[in-house]
Amino acid sequence: MASFMRFAMLTLSMLAASVAIAQTAPPQNKKAEAPPQRESRRAVAVETRQQLFATLCALDAAGFDSSVVATNQSAGRAQLRERMRALQGPAVEALRKYYQEHALADPGVTFSRFVSFALAAGPPPKFTFEMRREDLPPDALALESFNEVLANFYRESQLDQLWQHYQPDYERGVEFYSAPLSEVAFTATSYLREILKSNSPRTFSLYVEPLAGRKTNFRNYGDHYELVVGPIADPPMDDIRHAFLHFILDPMAIRYRTQAARAAPLLEYAAHAPLLPVEFHDDFSAFFDECLVRAVELRLRHLSPANLASAIDQAESSGFVMVRPIYAGLSGFEKSEPAMSYYLPDLIKGIDVAGESRRLRGVKFAEAAPAGQAPEKHGAAVAKRIDHSVRGASGTYQHKREADGAGHHHRRDAGLVAGRDDHVLDGAAGWASAAAALWPVCSGIAGKNRRGGALGGAFRFDGRVHLAAAAGGAAFDRHTRGGGADGL
Repeated sequence: MASFMRFAMLTLSMLAASVAIAQTAPPQNKKAEAPPQRESRRAVAVETRQQLFATLCALDAAGFDSSVVATNQSAGRAQLRERMRALQGPAVEALRKYYQEHALADPGVTFSRFVSFALAAGPPPKFTFEMRREDLPPDALALESFNEVLANFYRESQLDQLWQHYQPDYERGVEFYSAPLSEVAFTATSYLREILKSNSPRTFSLYVEPLAGRKTNFRNYGDHYELVVGPIADPPMDDIRHAFLHFILDPMAIRYRTQAARAAPLLEYAAHAPLLPVEFHDDFSAFFDECLVRAVELRLRHLSPANLASAIDQAESSGFVMVRPIYAGLSGFEKSEPAMSYYLPDLIKGIDVAGESRRLRGVKFAEAAPAGQAPEKHGAAVAKRIDHSVRGASGTYQHKREADGAGHHHRRDAGLVAGRDDHVLDGAAGWASAAAALWPVCSGIAGKNRRGGALGGAFRFDGRVHLAAAAGGAAFDRHTRGGGADGL
């Protein structure tokens, strides 16, 4: 504990000069400018992305059933969808024809493919890809002719004006997610004793997108990690933490893949697990990386002994058989001084591969759930939601992951922000005012930590780093649910 607190204080002092967590700048009433190059982005940021908004509006106009990825949609969201469906014009007709030709049998997969496109596309009005063609993810490459279709639809439908009207909703979402992301970043980097560098070419972007519904989409293309979150009443902390830990740990798993390969025989046992995603069956580096992330997650969750044993058993029965030995090895890391980027070879060396092989001969893996069975709660089988894992252009992994926010625990009641005209469509450019906004508000989002102390902004954004003192001098609580402005 003393080692953790010393590093936490060191982290705070160094991050004051170098941390790169930032909110999106307030919207400007001027023509869209060319975006900064990826290299100039903040290392960790909560942002909005107009490409996502335009792409998902296009899906609505094309006839995609957004209820596939969202339930209990707000009145504002439903009204926007109906407006998009009522549009007419040459560009709209071309869009609908393109969608019919490229829609897949599974609506969820179709949605995922268009999200990948939006994350790879450049800014309006042209939506030109930001990557070279050979570096494009397969999902986006499958829609490479969509750029012009979307650009024409964007211009004909005057989506630039519609975007301006919805900016307050999006900015409210940015503020809502800033505290949860900063909490995850502080807790993870402090535990791993790693420092985020503002001049690093690696980036982690959390995009707020009300039109994405309750799906949490995670992509990793080379050095760039992107998480898309929708209007969920309670921040999906497990999803944010899982994605951020990949951002921190993936390079280490790559760097020490030769050392980790000594444990490759364990994958031969894991590959027999019906619930282990196929992409891990012949990629030990990706398998080791995922087990490492899951083991660290369990350390950060501070579960009771019974819940911890159940979580490890569940991970193992799903095929992630290295979670148990890695979790055990983390106790040695916690007693040491080096950062994880230096300690990982020692952790790998401490795994008793022969002993684990003998133990795994008696492990019974869980059977795959019958078709149509209700999904498990969040955290029960994260592997089921990792759809894709391949080696990226820069040597890191590319992940595509989707999670249904409906399975998250600790949910709170949600209301809808309405009332002020600047939060809704306002009649400009022929659009009638909406009755409600897109972004839900959590009631009672401010609360108390497990020790009874009031929750505050433990780690907030303004170009500096601040650690709020907990009531009564209590230590920083890793499971807070901090609030933002406007009751968030």
